Amino acid sequence: MDAMRNNDIKRKFAVVTGAGSGIGRAVARLLGEAGWSVALAGRHSETLEETAREMSGDVLSVRTDVSRPEDVDALFAAVSERYGRLDLLFNNAGTFGPGGISLEDLPYSAWRKVLDTNLTGTFLCAQAAFRLMRAQRPQGGRIINNGSVSAHAPRPDSVAYTATKHGMTGLTKSLSLDGRPYRIACGQIDIGNAATDMTERMRRGVPQANGELAVEPVMDVADVARTVLHMAELPLEANIQFATVLATAMPFVGRG
Repeated sequence: MDAMRNNDIKRKFAVVTGAGSGIGRAVARLLGEAGWSVALAGRHSETLEETAREMSGDVLSVRTDVSRPEDVDALFAAVSERYGRLDLLFNNAGTFGPGGISLEDLPYSAWRKVLDTNLTGTFLCAQAAFRLMRAQRPQGGRIINNGSVSAHAPRPDSVAYTATKHGMTGLTKSLSLDGRPYRIACGQIDIGNAATDMTERMRRGVPQANGELAVEPVMDVADVARTVLHMAELPLEANIQFATVLATAMPFVGRG
C-alpha cells in the first residue's frame, strides 16, 4: 500500500461501477490499457472477475450493490486502503427496469428499484468519491456520470428510467458546482444504443413514440469507452460538462 501511495504522481486511480458487463467492462478495460489502476464494482463477483481477467495492469474487484450505503462505504474504504487516492469515478451502474409495462401498471417495487440503483446509487458513490477527493493531496479528481439520451427524451413505457436520468442531469450540475472549490470536476455522458446485452432488444425491434415497432441501429461499445477515456484524461482545469455519443442513425433527434 505504501509503495502504491508513494508511486509516481502521474499514476491514476479509478472506480468503475457496473463493471461486470457492457459499458462498464469496456471502459474499465480501456482505462487499464491506458495505464490506470482500476477498482471494479458490481453486484456479481463472477462477472467482475471475468472483467478483471480481460484487463491489464492493477485491478481491484469489490462486489457492490450501489443502492446499499454499507456496500458503497466498503467499496471506497477498499479503494482508499489499496490506492490511497482516487482520481476518477465512472458512475455507470444502472438498470432499465421491467420493459413493456404501462405507467398505470408499474409496481411500486419496480419504481423503487430503478430509482435506488440509478439515482440513489449514483449519489452515494459520488458522495463517497467527493469525500476522498476533497481530503487527498493533491486535492481533486473527476466524476463522470452515465446519463442516457433518455435524459433528454423518453421512450414509451420508461417512466422510472427516464425520471432517474433526468435527475442524473441535476445531480451532475450540483456536483460540478459543489466541487469547484476542491478541484473536483463532474461531467455526464449521455449514451444512445451502444451494443451491449442491455440493448440487444434494439436489434429485434422496440416500440417507438408513434406506436410502431422498429429495429434501431447500435454502435460499438468501444466508441463509448474512448469518449469516457477522453473525458477522464483532461486536466482538471478543463471539463466536458455534457457529452452525447449515440448510434448515428438512431431515432433520437426528432424522436416522436
